[in-house]
Amino acid sequence: MRIAYVTTGDVLSTQTNRKCWWPKSRRDIRSVAFKGVEYHIAKNLEKHSLFLDYIVIKSRFSLRAALKRRFYHYIFKQKYCGWAEPFIIKNRSHQVSRGLSDVNSDIVFVPESVNTIAYLECRQPIVTWSDTPFAGLINYYPYLTNLCRETAKKIYAFEKLGFHKCKLIIFSSDWAADTAIKTYGLAQSKVKIVPFGANISSEIDKDNILSIIESRTTDSLKLLFFGVDWERKGGDFTIEVTKELNKSGLPTELVIVGGQPVTSDQLPPFVKVIGFLNKAIKEDKEKLDTLLKESHFLILPTRAEAYGHVFCEANAYGIPCLATNTGGIPTIIKDGVNGKLFSTDASVSEYCHYIYDLFSDFSKYKELALSSFNEYRTRLNWSVAVRAVKKLLMEVL
Repeated sequence: MRIAYVTTGDVLSTQTNRKCWWPKSRRDIRSVAFKGVEYHIAKNLEKHSLFLDYIVIKSRFSLRAALKRRFYHYIFKQKYCGWAEPFIIKNRSHQVSRGLSDVNSDIVFVPESVNTIAYLECRQPIVTWSDTPFAGLINYYPYLTNLCRETAKKIYAFEKLGFHKCKLIIFSSDWAADTAIKTYGLAQSKVKIVPFGANISSEIDKDNILSIIESRTTDSLKLLFFGVDWERKGGDFTIEVTKELNKSGLPTELVIVGGQPVTSDQLPPFVKVIGFLNKAIKEDKEKLDTLLKESHFLILPTRAEAYGHVFCEANAYGIPCLATNTGGIPTIIKDGVNGKLFSTDASVSEYCHYIYDLFSDFSKYKELALSSFNEYRTRLNWSVAVRAVKKLLMEVL
C-alpha cells in the first residue's frame, strides 16, 4: 500500500531516500511537526511496512488577509483567521492535487486537519486522523475564542466540506468524534477512534519500571507540571495545590517544564522552573528522562485540552496523571487505572485529599503507577495506535 502523506512540516528529516513532492517555491521548512504528531505518525506508518509519498504544503501569505486581521482586531476587537479564507484553502487543495499527479498512491492520508483537502478532487480515498475538529476548539481554546462571524462561518464551511470528502475519519478521542458527528451530521460508520501515542522514545520495559517506581521517595512528593500555555493548563491552580500540600505536612516540590509561570507573586522555594526542554537535544532529553523517573504525579488541571500527549508520556514512565474531565482527556485517563480526573470546578482541597490519601499508602500508589505504565504499553503508544490505523486503511481499499 502506498500512501500520499499530506503535511505542512518537514517530517522527512534525513529520510532523503523517500519520494517527496514539494512546491517549487518552497523554503527550508522546519515545523514543530518535525518531532510532533505528524512525524510520529509518519515514522510508525513506515515501520509497519507502508510506503509514504510525502506531499508537503507551503503556507501562502496574503496581504488582504493580513489587513483584514488588523481591521477586525482594531475596529471590532475580534479575531480573524486568514488561513480560513476559501482562496487559501483552495490553494492548499491545489497543491495536494499537483502533488498527487506526480505520485502513484492508493490513499490520501491527512493528519491533523482537513483544511488541505476541502476542495480536493482525486480518485484515491481520503483518510484523516486528528485530535479534534476546529468546531470543537471554537470558544473552547483561547486562540479560537471571540472569533468574528466571518471566520467562524468559513471554518465550519470548509471543515464540513473536508469531512464529507473523507472516506474514513479517525479521531484520537471520543469527545472529538462526538463533536464532529453532531456538528456536521457525519455517518457514525465512517468515524473511528484511535488514541494517539506518546511523543517520546522510551526503552523502559516491565523490569525497568518496577525499579523506577521503587526508587521514588516515600517521605517527600514531587509533582510535575508539563505545559507551555500557563493559563490554559491551570498553572496557577497547580501552585495552590502544592502550597496546600506543604501546609498539610507533606513536603512537596513542584517542577515546571515547558513555559514560564505567569504570576506577579514571587514563586515559593518549593517551585522549580525548568523551562522548555527540546526532546531532539540529547542533554534536554536526558534531563527530561530523569525528571520523569523521579516524579510521583503529573498534575495538569487544564481548562481546555483537545487531547494531551503529555499524559501518554507520563504513563510511559509509570506516572499517574491528575487532570480535569474536559475535552479529549477522558479517553486517555481512566480513574483508578492511570490517574484521576477531577471536575473543572474542583477545589484545591479535592486534589490535595486525593494525593495525600494515595501517597500515604505507598503500596497503593505503586499499584497505580504500574497500572499507568501498562496503559502506555497496551494502549497509549504509537506502535499500537498505528497498527490499528493500518487495519482501518486496509479496509478502506
